Amino acid sequence: MSAPQLVVHRAKELMAQAAAARLITRIVDAQSSRGSASVVLTGGRNGNGLLAALAAAPARDAVDWSRLDLWWGDERFLPEGDPDRNVTQARAALLDAVPLDPKRVHPMPAADAGGAVHSGDADAAAEAYARELAAAAGPEDHAGVPAFDVLMLGVGPDTHVASLFPELPAVRETERTVVGVHGAPKPPPTRVSLTLPAIRAAREVWLLAAGEDKAGAVAIALSGAGEIQAPAAGARGTARTLWLLDAAAASQLPRDLLPPAVA
Repeated sequence: MSAPQLVVHRAKELMAQAAAARLITRIVDAQSSRGSASVVLTGGRNGNGLLAALAAAPARDAVDWSRLDLWWGDERFLPEGDPDRNVTQARAALLDAVPLDPKRVHPMPAADAGGAVHSGDADAAAEAYARELAAAAGPEDHAGVPAFDVLMLGVGPDTHVASLFPELPAVRETERTVVGVHGAPKPPPTRVSLTLPAIRAAREVWLLAAGEDKAGAVAIALSGAGEIQAPAAGARGTARTLWLLDAAAASQLPRDLLPPAVA
């Protein structure tokens, strides 16, 4: 697994714009080399801020949106169209404005979807999403999920990523790729989430954090904490692990961990 690399921007708006430009470049490179690209989206203010910046970027037209697979790292287990669902917010920020192939957009199941299969059952919804991921994995993918080109994660003030919260059972999962999350300390309490094994199958993992409320979590995760106590510490890509921060989120990092310059 790759060692963390840090990029610190002066302000969260600059971070969102630079991350959007970086994502466009990564998608275009993957499409040029393999014909398609796969990205795992994250919700929250930083994930949605990146999508909004991407929507406003003139370079977004360099992406062949019809050859892009979109997945989600986690989802609030709420009814379809609920404004708090990550997919609802992503559609408003970007997805409805670009010509995606609907068959290549893979939202996690909603609480009112699936009929008797998983309606109201987050664990069954997680199993269904795991099957969808496994069906998309190639023969060279050994983790039961595709080798995502970029998997993005917001970092919570408590160091959670996706819906993997400190000390809860989901962060201890070592075999399943997707799990139902119950009793999450952040509402809503019921969620669906990728696990660390699925996250660590991605070629690149990007962790996004902006604001003073994230500074403590960033410092803990990058200072040798264990992944059970600090899930963000366990999020790593096979080729690259990139922390994209603003100056406020990086303010508690030891000087020896900081990059030589702030973008």
